[in-house]
Amino acid sequence: MPEIRAAASAVIGAPPRIVYGIISDYRHGHPSILPPKYFANLTVEEGGTGAGTRITFEMRSLGTIQRFRGEITEPQPGRQLVETYPDVGIQTVFTVDPRGDGQSSFVTIATSYRKLGLRGWLDWLVAPAFLRTVYAAELRLLAAQATTPLAGQAPA
Repeated sequence: MPEIRAAASAVIGAPPRIVYGIISDYRHGHPSILPPKYFANLTVEEGGTGAGTRITFEMRSLGTIQRFRGEITEPQPGRQLVETYPDVGIQTVFTVDPRGDGQSSFVTIATSYRKLGLRGWLDWLVAPAFLRTVYAAELRLLAAQATTPLAGQAPA
């Protein structure tokens, strides 16, 4: 059973506090960085910011729509946030590290999971490239959100 791994990283010209704040805010910030081509119907079932949040959403991939239920933890609050999808054994980790004088952030989105059988081997061949494309789009949206003049301010 192969382990499927995919990651993408980018330097974002905003302080880690702002970048992490957007990622961890599942009511306002996080939905704004999800490319609509791939994601739909993000719903917060519990919580809403960081650890203890529970979400559901749909993801379009390779001609299918899958529904996911995720649980959010923060092994390193302010630096690392983890989305775990227990029903399918997938884990996605968002890591935000300061760069330079702390006015920029190095952000990585990384997913790993295992899948049995032929489907596992097919995922191993196709999913990493697909997920890197999705994460590159997500990182571009994150950069746009984090560098707007109102970034870091609470929604009205």
